[in-house]
Amino acid sequence: MSARHPGTEHLLSLFAYGHLPPHLAPVSARFADLADTLVTNLSDGPELSTALRKLVEAKDCAVRQAVIDFRSKP
Repeated sequence: MSARHPGTEHLLSLFAYGHLPPHLAPVSARFADLADTLVTNLSDGPELSTALRKLVEAKDCAVRQAVIDFRSKP
C-alpha cells in the first residue's frame, strides 16, 4: 500500500489487536478488517477520518463489553 496521510496511519494503528488476550482479539480483529477495507477502497479525506474514528469508538465499546462478559463468567 502506498503511503497514507499521517492521520489515516495513526487511526489505523489504533486497530492493532496482537497484544490482546485470546478472548478479546477476535472481537477487535473484525473491526481491524473493516478498517483495512475502508482504507483500501477509499481516499484519504475528512470523511474517511471520521469513519475510522467512529469505528475505533465502536471497537472500543465492543472490546469493553467482551471484558465485562469475560469477568461475569462463572
